[in-house]
Amino acid sequence: MILTVTLNAAIDKRYVVENLQTGSVNRVKECTYSAGGKGLNVSRVAAIAGEEVTATGFVGGHAGDYIVEALDGLNIKSDFVHISGESRSCINIYDETNHTQTEFLEPGVFITDANEEEMLKKFLSLIDSCSVVAISGSVPKGMDGSLYKEMIKISKEHKKPVILDTSGKLLEESLEAKPTMIKPNMDEIRMLTGKELNNQEDLIKAAVDINKSGIEVVVISCGSDGSLIACEEGVYRAFVPKIDAVNTVGCGDSMIAGFAVGFSRGLSMTETIKLASAISAANAKRMETGFFMTKDMQELLPQIKVEKLIY
Repeated sequence: MILTVTLNAAIDKRYVVENLQTGSVNRVKECTYSAGGKGLNVSRVAAIAGEEVTATGFVGGHAGDYIVEALDGLNIKSDFVHISGESRSCINIYDETNHTQTEFLEPGVFITDANEEEMLKKFLSLIDSCSVVAISGSVPKGMDGSLYKEMIKISKEHKKPVILDTSGKLLEESLEAKPTMIKPNMDEIRMLTGKELNNQEDLIKAAVDINKSGIEVVVISCGSDGSLIACEEGVYRAFVPKIDAVNTVGCGDSMIAGFAVGFSRGLSMTETIKLASAISAANAKRMETGFFMTKDMQELLPQIKVEKLIY
């Protein structure tokens, strides 16, 4: 079972408009709603891939009830800590005319020390029954990175691979606990190293240095150019085919889900990289966020090329 942690769960709202005009009235052509937050995108993708998934985190109010109900319909087990206040909403506006996406992300409700203690107890009750832990996204108001670090520590004590996908200071601080895997993008790896990293050699050195510091798998996302991976087996470069991307939001979460599935199934690193890359690319072919069609993934899988670099 894959355990996902989404401390800042949300209702994701996607609006499709034509020629978005700021300071004016815009008519929405279509809108979709889904249970969101990066960890719930991971949950949805891993479930589509055929894995048993349990989602935990914080939810509150009517919005929280909607999130739980939405997951129930996706064959995802929910085991959240319910708090006072309303879970947040995150809005993505897709402009069909200009092919742009604009996002509005609410900060989330305030979390108390008592809420954190209850969350930690919940996590401890779930850790033994899972094969992999995926911790994703931001934290709500009132929290620092200490809960992430404690969850990583517990996961490692129970010998469970733990994937961390967050950003900024929260990522930097959480690395002290040495998660099994991180997946920084170009901006995040530059933040972590304090360097420009303008070529592949610079990126490889940065990934290898982080790997040697105790992070077993470092995946640097390079967008449509694939990814670089530094791990105990060596350094790999993954190449993905050119596709007509419809929606790239959620591709990173889909890649995290692919790695979690690979770890859970005991696949080799090469097989895991191919699976994660194919799932991520398949996500980009769909309008929905954190979603893929199995047939798209199966078509893309043999087109993913993984090269082991000498370093």
